[in-house]
Amino acid sequence: MRRIAVLDAPSNLGLRPPTPTSVPGCAKAPGALRDHGLVARLGARDAGCITPARYDPTGWQPGDGVAQSEDIAVFSKRLADRIGQLLEAGEFPVVLGGDCSVLIGTGLAMRRHGSTVDGHIGLVYVDGHSDFRHQGNASYVGAAAGEALALATGRGQPNLASIEHRRPYFRDVDVVLLGIRSHDEYRLDLQAAGILGRPVPELRSDGAARSAQWARTQLADCAGFWVHVDVDVLDPSVMPAVDAPDVGGIAYTELELLLAGLVAAPECLGVEITVFDPDYDPDGVYARELADTLVAGLAPLRSATFPVLDDELPAEEVLDDGGVDMAEPGEPAIVPAARTSLESAADAERS
Repeated sequence: MRRIAVLDAPSNLGLRPPTPTSVPGCAKAPGALRDHGLVARLGARDAGCITPARYDPTGWQPGDGVAQSEDIAVFSKRLADRIGQLLEAGEFPVVLGGDCSVLIGTGLAMRRHGSTVDGHIGLVYVDGHSDFRHQGNASYVGAAAGEALALATGRGQPNLASIEHRRPYFRDVDVVLLGIRSHDEYRLDLQAAGILGRPVPELRSDGAARSAQWARTQLADCAGFWVHVDVDVLDPSVMPAVDAPDVGGIAYTELELLLAGLVAAPECLGVEITVFDPDYDPDGVYARELADTLVAGLAPLRSATFPVLDDELPAEEVLDDGGVDMAEPGEPAIVPAARTSLESAADAERS
């Protein structure tokens, strides 16, 4: 059995500054989720934190390449080292970002892992955007988070796309996208590369659980797969606390079903959560909703690993075992996430 290991990767190095005098708040996301008892509620081991360098893009100009790339590269290697240790110990990493550039580190870890098992590792990219900007389709690059998938598939400057000469971390044929918008700027580039995906309308038409199964089927020849989740896959009406909200996203229940369908596979090696920004969530309402969704979506791992004891949880976050969420027709029911006694009051505030 694999125990969940929660690892903080609070890097905001891959984003542009939200204003000239501020820094991206996604570095606070791991702490915000932990404030809602995420580690205990998952029955997980606390695997610590990989601390990034200071956020400072001062002096960057278009044409300079990816901003803060040297610091991102150092952070990525350290993150890959830690994930490798977790996999070697037989644990299931849940990485709390941070922005999407953490994929460079997790991708490097998967490339290393693939060489040890003599196979290729796949990637399920659950994201509202393709993050496929690179020098071949844009006038310039700059923010690594908007180029994360391009870099992970070997497109971009070598100090990020080819760390340890391991370009690419994921082959195009081993990548599946779920949840991008139909109007994604780089959808034609993805098609030309042969990268498969289901935009939101198609995902919703076939159902979230069946879309997760479809993704697993596409990666059947891989020796395992990693799951990337950018919370901007959710619609801004339910999750506005991201750096680039985009209408037409999915609902919390759909994200739960996607996660549950993916992590239930023994081939799933781990998952990363990115781009949640507590600066846009002063009351902690969206952090609580996201934590609840993660607990529900990762339920297959909890039931197969270590139990969560009531005395491990804050009093207001003891799990409520009453009832299950209604699943889509033909799909498995998902045990609901723990809901706190403050839920009704929080809902009233949002109405």
